[in-house]
This record gives sequence, C-alpha cells and structure tokens, in this order.
Amino acid sequence: MIVAHLSLTDFRNYAHADVELAAGPNVFVGRNGQGKTNLVESLGYLSTLGSHRVSTDQALIRSGAEAAIVRARLQHGEREVLIELQLNRSGANRAQVNRVATKPRDLPRYIATVLFAPEDLVLVRGEPSARRRFIDQLLIQTAPRFAGVIADYERVLKQRNSLLKSARGVRNPELSTLELWDDRLVQLGAEIIDARAELTERLAPEVAAAYGRIAGDDHRAELGNALSILSDAVDEDAADPATARLDRPALVEAFRAALVRLRRAELDRGLTLAGPHRDDLVLMLNGLPARGYASHGESWSFALSLRLASAAVLRADSPVGDPVIILDDVFAELDETRRGQLAAAVGDYEQVLVTAAVESDVPREFTGRLVRIEAGRVIA
Repeated sequence: MIVAHLSLTDFRNYAHADVELAAGPNVFVGRNGQGKTNLVESLGYLSTLGSHRVSTDQALIRSGAEAAIVRARLQHGEREVLIELQLNRSGANRAQVNRVATKPRDLPRYIATVLFAPEDLVLVRGEPSARRRFIDQLLIQTAPRFAGVIADYERVLKQRNSLLKSARGVRNPELSTLELWDDRLVQLGAEIIDARAELTERLAPEVAAAYGRIAGDDHRAELGNALSILSDAVDEDAADPATARLDRPALVEAFRAALVRLRRAELDRGLTLAGPHRDDLVLMLNGLPARGYASHGESWSFALSLRLASAAVLRADSPVGDPVIILDDVFAELDETRRGQLAAAVGDYEQVLVTAAVESDVPREFTGRLVRIEAGRVIA
C-alpha cells in the first residue's frame, strides 16, 4: 500500500497543498518552520487518529479557518481508495471513504503509518502519558475498533471524575451513582488493559531484535506493563509492574478491588486513581529501567527500536501491504552509524517518506522523489 496523492486544505500552515507521491523513497526538503512536518503529520493522523506533536485537533486547523481537510488517495496494486477527513473547530469531525460518509475511527482500516520523529525520545525519557499514547495509537492501528473503546472509556472516566469532585468534602456522600459508573469503567478499562498486554507481548521480541541490530547483541531490551490496579500507590509514577499476564476475569476482579481500596483517596482528591489512564509501558535495558538509566544514545536506540517493532507488527497484520514509513527530521538527531542502521532497517518497505532541513543529512539509500517545501507551499 502506498499513498499516491495527498491533498490538504487549511491544515496547519497550508491553505492548500497537493503532492504526488511515488513508491519507494520520497524526500521533503526545506528550512525549519516551512511545513515539512505538517505534511507527514496529516498522514500520521489518518492512521492513528492523533498527532505526534499535539494532543488536540484545534492546533491542526489553520488560523482563521473553521475546518481542515486531509485527503489521501491510496493505491494497493490495481485498487485505489480515497479517504478524507474533515477536522472541525466546533462539532464532530467527519470522514469519507470513496465519497461515502463513514466514522473517523474507521479510517485506520485503510492506511497504516509508522512515524519516527525527534519527539520519540520522550517515549523513553518522558512521562507515562507518552508511552500510553504510543501503545494506544498502535492498538488502534492493529484493531481500529479500539478507537471507540478508548473514547468510551475516556467519557466514562470524565463523568466519574466529575462525580468524585462533586462528592469531595461531603461528609456522607451518596455513592450509588458513582458505583454505576464504576461498572462501566471496569468493563471498558479491563478490555483496554488486556489488549495492551497482548500487544506488548507481540512487540517485545521485535523490540529486542531491533535493539540488538542497532546497539549490538550484548544489550538486552525488554518491555513490560505497570498496572495501577495492582498498586496501593496514588501517584501515577508508582504503579507496580505486572509480574504475570492476567486474564480478563482476573483483570475485572483486580480493577473492582482497586476502586474499593482507593475509594477514600479518590474522594479526597476528586480523581480516579486506578485504571489504564494511569498505567505505564515499562522499558527495561539490561535489567534496569531505561528511563533514568539509559544514556542519550541508548535512549535513542530504544526509541528507534519501538518504532521498528511497530512497523514489523503492522507489516505482519496488514491486509493491504506495508505501513508507510515516515522519517520526520530524525537523521539530524542521529550519528552516522545510527543513520545507516535505520536506513537499512526500513529500506525494503514499500514507501518511505523522509523530511530534512538539509538534503545532505539524508542517507544515499533514500535517493528518490524530491519535493521542496517553502512557506507552506509545495515547490515542484
């Protein structure tokens, strides 16, 4: 599967843009701040329903516009599919597939991307929220229905937090309504935790193999999950790693027990203190937590390994071919050795999109279609 054509209207700094793309390498070159990343960000959004740079859609809509539109013509052999997404400043977003209205959460069924970016260092060194976002976006790509499951969980969580805040400081709060929301929170949350665990199990050997290729076989990269429902801690960073994979009934039981155990603390804080919204994807390097122990180079190698592992999982799952590999200004962040290793690792994918401020930063392996970007305009 390749993206044959990309069209943007009022997306980021583009009033309008049309770009023809080819199989193999496509290189976007331009000075910083001209809009290279905005182009590839739009494709990343279509496949994950999220941006790798911001957490809300509003920043994606051009200043002064009420909506942004992203259209991509996809080609898989002789078959072509046109997917469209309209991001609205007010009201729900809208989507079409071959001019027929559909739900935005259905779009990842048609396009898969893996985006490498300088921001990926936060996956190793940043807060748990960055790693949750990583695993959830990959989960949506492998099983698009989870876009709805996660959205439902977040709505229930918001409502439950509102009830906790309203009961805060009340001497004998009425908790029957809260308990009704507990049931829904537990069912949705257990489904998300279970799916994350299964995906982590699939990722783990791919991460280990990728890290070995990048850094050598004497390094051991491992993945695990830290589950807040197994912890008495009320701080997000203090969740205990799961020592064994729990089945769905055990997850439901542990989640319910956690809500009972933490009830007093939740009422004091006005927050839900256990659930997938407070879990973490644990990255271990040679038996130690990568966050806090890994060097800068080791952190970069781990971040690259996570993305390479994602690509391998999507390649194995996809009914429409390889994911589109997007390398957003990453070569400027890497030394010559890691540049070559990354280029070798993704060079056989059907389509690779590369952005760079300086053309000489791009390895020779990616010589292909060259597109220059200047001030929100595509220069032939």
